[in-house]
Amino acid sequence: MNKKIKYALAFLLIIGEIYSCGYKKGDLVLNSYQYQVPVLVNKENNLLLQMELISSGVRVINKVRISMKGTTDLNDIQTVRLLYSGKKKNFDDGKQFDTDQKPATELVFKGELSVSDTMNLWVTVQLKERADLFHKIAASCEYVSTDQDRVTPDPSFKSKALRIGIALRQHMDDGVNTFRIPGLTTTNNGTLLAIYDVRRDNNRDLQGNIDVGLSRSTDGGNTWEPMRIVLDMGKWGGLPEKFNGVGDANILLDRTNNTIYVAGLWMHGVLDKNGKWIEGLTEESDAWEHQWKDKGSQPGFGVKETSQFLMTKSTDDGIHWSEPVNITHMGKKKEWWLWAPAPGHGITLDDGTLVIPAQGRDEAGLPFSNITLSKDHGQTWYASNPAYQNTTECMAVQLSNGFIMLNMRHNENRNDTTDLNGRAVAITRDLGETWTEHPTSRRALIEPTCMASIHKHEYTENGHKKSILLFSNPNSKKGRQHLTIKLSFDEGLTWPEENWLLLDELKSRGYSCLTSIDENTIGILYEGSQSMMTFEKIPLSELMKK
Repeated sequence: MNKKIKYALAFLLIIGEIYSCGYKKGDLVLNSYQYQVPVLVNKENNLLLQMELISSGVRVINKVRISMKGTTDLNDIQTVRLLYSGKKKNFDDGKQFDTDQKPATELVFKGELSVSDTMNLWVTVQLKERADLFHKIAASCEYVSTDQDRVTPDPSFKSKALRIGIALRQHMDDGVNTFRIPGLTTTNNGTLLAIYDVRRDNNRDLQGNIDVGLSRSTDGGNTWEPMRIVLDMGKWGGLPEKFNGVGDANILLDRTNNTIYVAGLWMHGVLDKNGKWIEGLTEESDAWEHQWKDKGSQPGFGVKETSQFLMTKSTDDGIHWSEPVNITHMGKKKEWWLWAPAPGHGITLDDGTLVIPAQGRDEAGLPFSNITLSKDHGQTWYASNPAYQNTTECMAVQLSNGFIMLNMRHNENRNDTTDLNGRAVAITRDLGETWTEHPTSRRALIEPTCMASIHKHEYTENGHKKSILLFSNPNSKKGRQHLTIKLSFDEGLTWPEENWLLLDELKSRGYSCLTSIDENTIGILYEGSQSMMTFEKIPLSELMKK
């Protein structure tokens, strides 16, 4: 839901409350609002609650009483603040009312703040570094007192307890402008490895000064080591780093030997609008092109013809990484304009075959999705036939019958709010030689044309091995909002709404990647409204019991 619609709905709600409660001129009205967003470690001000105070005369606010009943553990909180702004709902420009307060079940903020029309108040918290990621934070307003009267919010408003997460990467961390394109996996040792684009200069896609970064956690995502750079082509070929970008990465665990691979797309230089290499690029050059735009990548294999498929690996649980290997000649067909990894994570099949979801542009420059495979534990790789046309970013799971299911972003869904909006889904029984469209394709999972994640989770119940499919994306046909996890008990045939879990309802870039932290816990890394890379962990029981 975009801001204009939100504000319009909020205005209608206010009018309805004034009318239904019989408020008259001169009365003081208090409305409470709350968004379903995570409360994040590493973030100074996490918004818990918004209050809108409406007065037809001049009053002075002198006391605001806040309850934090419903919070799992107040010890997760370092500081509670009350901010305010004027009639314009602008939390970022808010000023502080009273001073920081230590967490308590009941809090009273005191001061003097004049209001003559509309005043917005915001309850925020700053969490401790070791806040429990299974816990939740709650806040509600009991009353606002002024020099003339006291007002309470509409009793019909029920506040929600918000889930704790981690702001894993934020704007200007390590001097980096933007972090994008999440991937996440869990090694055989239980280590979490999170990857992402490190867009150093701006938020733009390739081409640019972009590397692939990695964050590593050995305690289930509670704490993370400093960022490592795992793919960086530097000033290769005598060109500046901004003409040697690497991004859109996929991470893959070989479960047979705990080797981890990261695949990324490298662009060297820039092709002009006619697909021709631009000579003489320098640090001052402003040439730019995208591998998916116009003729930004072309047929052939050379670095001056087409974008390159790179791969690095780690054999020590993600601590050290090899020099990148270029596998473009192994998998790309010469006539294809592009062959690239699809962001997210890959899978190991039951027979040990490694699968990296991929995407490309065919001999006419039209997009497709496919898979990249290795049957010799990463020594050689090859590309399958396309699974679907006019699709791009995709992720794969292996079904109980051994088939591979590929779930794909479909370009026709862009701005399509009809019943035809839905992810493309195809299956293969022969490692991508042939593909069959799944019966749920274009029907079951709506999208605003955005990268999504699908993941197979295995667990034990009453001594029996079982599995479910998990899916995450912006649950919307238009904008990238309502980042939601969905669950399927029947290998993707149905996704019951009672098993949906909304994580972040506000607008964001919307990419996400799921993993199994252990049998009982799901992890997700996503581009959220509250930080560029948001990490959350969810008990499986919370998804299953709904």
